[in-house]
Amino acid sequence: MSDSPPIDRPQTPSRAPHSAAFSPLYQQIKGLILQGLDRGEWKPGEAIPSELELAARFQVSQGTVRKAIDELAADNLLIRRQGKGTFVATHNEARVRYRFLRLTPDETRPAVSSSQILDCRRAKASAEVAAALDLRAGDAVVNMRRVLSFDDVPTILDDIWLPGSVFKGLTLESLLRYRGPVYALFETEFGVSMVRAEEKIRAVAATGIQAELLRIAPGGPLLQVERIAYTYGDRPMELRRGHYVTERHHYRNSLN
Repeated sequence: MSDSPPIDRPQTPSRAPHSAAFSPLYQQIKGLILQGLDRGEWKPGEAIPSELELAARFQVSQGTVRKAIDELAADNLLIRRQGKGTFVATHNEARVRYRFLRLTPDETRPAVSSSQILDCRRAKASAEVAAALDLRAGDAVVNMRRVLSFDDVPTILDDIWLPGSVFKGLTLESLLRYRGPVYALFETEFGVSMVRAEEKIRAVAATGIQAELLRIAPGGPLLQVERIAYTYGDRPMELRRGHYVTERHHYRNSLN
């Protein structure tokens, strides 16, 4: 955690951390708002103060606050609602639910998605998993496996690792009882919001187990997508290795 003052104490941007001293003013305000989100001052789905209130709080112009909020909205961390205000994004929202998933159906018609949790158990982190999650080898992790289907066709096999110290109490039984998105469960039950992710992609051949679970031929082509998801403060909270069937889908990303 940072040693900078809590966001609920009025401060001017000149008191922001030294590393932000050469940042544009709106970036400093963006950082202060992120501190509040990280500390849980505003929960997922809740409204944040108005631009006018934040401007008075940070002793800057309303335009500076608006620019900071615009960037946070572009990053899908905040959601503007016309006539209602600005709200903290939540993975319960349909527009945010699959924002890290870049698999797109070849057909334009929407597909019905469903998730099947196959396993969830506590284990010791391998060196590879520990490095990805900023843990020590042998630390406790929660290991999940699930299949995501579209129109009842198994399409993604996910293997997921989470820090065991953060996700105490996450069990197969609790996952099977839950009916919403997994990331929404992480928000509500464990106070963890996944706010950004990094991915590595490669083509691989399906192993026997992968082929069986995805109902394809052994050795068939799969797209392997390895993702590290981060919460506020760039803290890694999830390592996910997904294997995608691309017979009816393609990976799509927008480059700016």
